[in-house]
Amino acid sequence: MRLSLHTDYALRTLIHLATHDDRLCSIAEIARAYAISENHLMKVVNMLARAGLIRATRGRGGGLTLARPATEIRIGEVVRHGEKDMTLVDCASCRIAPACGLSGVLGEAFGAFMAVLDRYTIADVASRRGDLARLLSLDPLVEA
Repeated sequence: MRLSLHTDYALRTLIHLATHDDRLCSIAEIARAYAISENHLMKVVNMLARAGLIRATRGRGGGLTLARPATEIRIGEVVRHGEKDMTLVDCASCRIAPACGLSGVLGEAFGAFMAVLDRYTIADVASRRGDLARLLSLDPLVEA
């Protein structure tokens, strides 16, 4: 399964916020750290806020922060919110679907994939905070 850029950016945003949980972070800061589009990131942030994963404070002195501790945000939860369609294949219009066992195999594989993601939290993938903070502060154009 391939995750969309939307989900990728959502995970990166949450990792950034977990790494800098001592302060508010701006969309511009996160976009700059990963060299990604601020416009696209705004859509991602909106989804994360609606999902209750982050808190967004508007205006001067505003910014983003995790809505819950990073230890309580499961990777699988983020993927479920980020992906619009998690169907691996569309068997509905396939001629052999009534006799084929592929959909069951793919369903089992997808279930295993999500079960692994559900075992891990943002805190797990952001555990090397010092290294992450240093890497996130590098100029992506210079370091690329």
